Amino acid sequence: MIQTPYLLFLGDAPDALAAKVAQGIKDWNPDVALGQFRLPGCGADMGLQDMTLAEAKAAGVKTVVIGVANRGGVISDAWKKVLVEAIEMGFDLAAGLHNLLRNENELISAARMHGPTLHDVRIPTVAYPIANGRKRTGKRCLAIGTDCSVGKMYTGMAMDAEMQKRGVKSTFRPTGQTGILITGGGVPLDAVIADFMAGAVEYLTPDNDPDHWDHIEGQGSLFHVSYSGVTMALIHGGQPDAMVLCHEPTRTHMRGLPDYTLPTLEQLRDTALPLARIANPDAQIAGVSLNTKALRIDEARRLIEETEKRIGLPTTDPFRFGTANLVDAVLAL
Repeated sequence: MIQTPYLLFLGDAPDALAAKVAQGIKDWNPDVALGQFRLPGCGADMGLQDMTLAEAKAAGVKTVVIGVANRGGVISDAWKKVLVEAIEMGFDLAAGLHNLLRNENELISAARMHGPTLHDVRIPTVAYPIANGRKRTGKRCLAIGTDCSVGKMYTGMAMDAEMQKRGVKSTFRPTGQTGILITGGGVPLDAVIADFMAGAVEYLTPDNDPDHWDHIEGQGSLFHVSYSGVTMALIHGGQPDAMVLCHEPTRTHMRGLPDYTLPTLEQLRDTALPLARIANPDAQIAGVSLNTKALRIDEARRLIEETEKRIGLPTTDPFRFGTANLVDAVLAL
């Protein structure tokens, strides 16, 4: 178990999106996030108290969580200086980077000498099976995106919260480091060997009551050449009954790929649905989730209304306006 509360390490993240792990923890489990640690030049701010390691220790922090999700998951030398100091002061470390804490000699040596634990949440702990495609009982909803980091996790968590508020049987199923750090469990899907990814999703979403809904955290995008493989594994392994299209309307290109433009919601719909129906012939597109954080509230409402009319599906920003209409649509399938 990862000890709480947390100090969220933002490092030198250039913007809030680069610190999406910290943002997710702060938004969905704020009680465990006591403060943030930022290096000079950091462009991210979670709105938490900036703390030194000494201040965090005095406040009762148990674990320093690396809240940055940079491309390639790199632990820089500038980070290591702070992280080694944190270990020497008795803090545990937790991270969901591809570059594992346990592979960093300086961190390992410090942990052995001083006793704290290194938590790498992006390491599979189960021997996942190869997918068999067998139809499972229960219902499943998958958030799929036009790009990476467009609000797929927020959509799933918000829909799960809305269903639970209504007394509907529902579980959020994390597939990435942020969801795992928030909920304490899940499958680090992009660290699973490719042949076993779809099987890992089957494992994560087993047979359940006929009226129970699993909300599967989406990853990547079918249109992102770097990460489309993990999205396919979710579509086929998840066998979703419902899919929600997720989009960030202010993006000018795919994240990390300046030469690639984003697909339209219509392109995503028309690509994803036939693929989903290979594993579940009854799959449906249930609605649209827009991440309107960069827009004024009036602009967001206007875009939601325009999108709903254009696509013909219930549309919302889950974090700003809730997911009542999306849940209504899913339950009506």
